[in-house]
Amino acid sequence: MTTVKGPGIFLAQFLGDKAPFNNLQSICLWAESLGFKGVQIPSWDSRCIDLQKAAESKTYADEIRGIVEDAGLKITELSSHLQGQLVAVHPAYNELFDGFAPEAVRGNAVARTEWAVQQLKYAAKASQNLGLNAHATFSGALLWHTVYPWPQRPAGLVETGFKELAKRWKPILDVFDENGVDLCYEIHPGEDLHDGISYEMFLKEVDNHPRANLLYDPSHFILQCLDYLEYIDIYHERIKMFHVKDAEFNPTGRQGVYGGYQSWINRAGRFRSLGDGQVDFSSIFSKLSAYDFKGWAVMEWECCLKHPEDGAAEGATFIQDHIIRVTEKAFDDFAGTGSDEAFNKRILGI
Repeated sequence: MTTVKGPGIFLAQFLGDKAPFNNLQSICLWAESLGFKGVQIPSWDSRCIDLQKAAESKTYADEIRGIVEDAGLKITELSSHLQGQLVAVHPAYNELFDGFAPEAVRGNAVARTEWAVQQLKYAAKASQNLGLNAHATFSGALLWHTVYPWPQRPAGLVETGFKELAKRWKPILDVFDENGVDLCYEIHPGEDLHDGISYEMFLKEVDNHPRANLLYDPSHFILQCLDYLEYIDIYHERIKMFHVKDAEFNPTGRQGVYGGYQSWINRAGRFRSLGDGQVDFSSIFSKLSAYDFKGWAVMEWECCLKHPEDGAAEGATFIQDHIIRVTEKAFDDFAGTGSDEAFNKRILGI
């Protein structure tokens, strides 16, 4: 068993143009003041990091790590959610996702994909330079528009889609393997990897690649009505990262999982600040500890109601209170009677 590391905080939703959220040093000092011990860094945000430079210069990577450690924190992982999304984009979403890419490749799907793939390769090397062993990303999606199909999907469509997705990701996974870093897909609606079965189909196509691992975020499973505790039992060997994010699902006679095109505040399923939703975090932390999860518990804040600064302040305490310092001895050791082979045989009557 292992004591989960934390609390950490994903910086993406907190970065802004005003102090203390406008540069890595000041936002780290802010996070540390709230009780966080680690930060997960969005690799696309230049206020935090130059990803290519971190990949190509160990000196620069050491400087980034120094800024974080001087604030009393550790880097938990890098994230490339936006770039990972662009590894696979169905043409219907081209204009929406162009905003994730630099202006030079917008309107050019081929160039945009090439840019995204290179970004992931930079992320592998940058993670190694920073001394990290896991990285967060999205899978992208070629099939999502067929998730609830009408008319029915043509035979072989899903298989072809996953073969293409694997073809794009396999070389990236190999680069992560070369750098000793686990690539952790956040299983998320809107991505082709959105539940356990879709992850398994992808894993088969990448030949069970040892680096094709998981970022566990129970909030996305609450909204899908998926058993997020059994999910840990099934996939714990592949879970290398953990987003601590809460959610609630309150269906009505008017709407359910799909949300009726409503804003977040009016959806049956919505994300909440830690402790305000329906996720059973006590059971989650118990399972991860028992399964020897060696990663960080990182808060991701995406609440549709509460102010982010309040969510962060409460989140640090919430995670700390849920981390289980695992025991190194059995509770009934005091009653032990010792043991040897002869003694055991006498007890068994043999």
